[in-house]
Amino acid sequence: MPAGAQGRLTMDLALTESQEMLRTSARSFVEREAPTHTIVALQRETSSLVPVLWRKAVDVGWPGILVPAEYGGSESTLTDAAVLFEELGRGPVPGPFWSSGVLGALIVLEAASAQQRNAILPAVARGEIILSVAITDPNTSWGPQAVTLRPQRLGDRFRLDGTKLFVSDATAATHLIVAVRTGDGPADVSLLMVDARARGVRTRRLPGFLSWQDEVTLEGVEVAATDLLGGRESQGWAQLERALLRALPVLCSFMVGGCQAVFDLSVKHSQQRVQFGVPIGKFQRVQDHIIRLVNHLDGARWTTAEALWKLDTGRPAADAVHLAKAVASEGYLEACNAAHEVHAGQGSLTEYGLAAHTQMSRTLFAYLGDPRWHKRRMADALGW
Repeated sequence: MPAGAQGRLTMDLALTESQEMLRTSARSFVEREAPTHTIVALQRETSSLVPVLWRKAVDVGWPGILVPAEYGGSESTLTDAAVLFEELGRGPVPGPFWSSGVLGALIVLEAASAQQRNAILPAVARGEIILSVAITDPNTSWGPQAVTLRPQRLGDRFRLDGTKLFVSDATAATHLIVAVRTGDGPADVSLLMVDARARGVRTRRLPGFLSWQDEVTLEGVEVAATDLLGGRESQGWAQLERALLRALPVLCSFMVGGCQAVFDLSVKHSQQRVQFGVPIGKFQRVQDHIIRLVNHLDGARWTTAEALWKLDTGRPAADAVHLAKAVASEGYLEACNAAHEVHAGQGSLTEYGLAAHTQMSRTLFAYLGDPRWHKRRMADALGW
């Protein structure tokens, strides 16, 4: 348990002074560098990586926010990272911030050998290596059984032939952490570090109403055995789950930021839009939709806060993490639905900005497990 955590018997929802400063600087950064018209324009890009934006984020240390200080990172708490990602979620700001700096970095910390960590993490913190995690094969399930790609072992190398779908920020990545099946047991999964620029690797943004979910095609890609994270086969799923336990609440904070943004848009619109001589916020049905927004926002915010608090204070947190992902995923999607009810036709205008949140909410709803899957895992964690 972290120093000082023993005395925290109840959850403190107040931010520390340093967290308030981080929130202020992050909000200012987003307003300055990624205003609505910029976010709208970026929706049409094939990659989530905006080089100018990424370099400025590197300058303030965001890619290394969870990387330990010994590797050149900030070694911040998960709650610190959540403060940052809530502000990014207000955009929603594109980029491999979470894929690389949170999930990718935490997987390397959990799975990699000391030599691999020394080679990878400093470059992640400097923004030179951008990680993307490729787990799901062409099926609709989530869990270890979703990993079906089997590598061919060729002496001291692996050969990969197959496809990974719904890979966040793959077109932005310099390196891919690829989950492969290396045994017949349900969780016999290994994690390979693959150079995204290697021969036989192709990435493309998936079409449809998705926010930078990509397809990765691997054709005859050869990977050295030394690029097996940790050096031992069939350990990857357990390592991935430990990393996800810490990474998911930060993603939930991104969704909380999205909920807050669509709530703010809806309240402002209900105050400014006039019909029959009065602001539409005077009408009962519009108020009902605003209340729905409040409920989903608060549910996502406080379940996420509990998960972060438990993790940062060393408490068992599996049930809280799965609950937070289920509630935040549902909350973001339903908040966008309610916001469209408030806005009516104006909300469907691409340039207005609400549609970017609607698209992101649909993308994250089932990403890394839909609410039904996480509710089942929450029940398992509670022994139900």
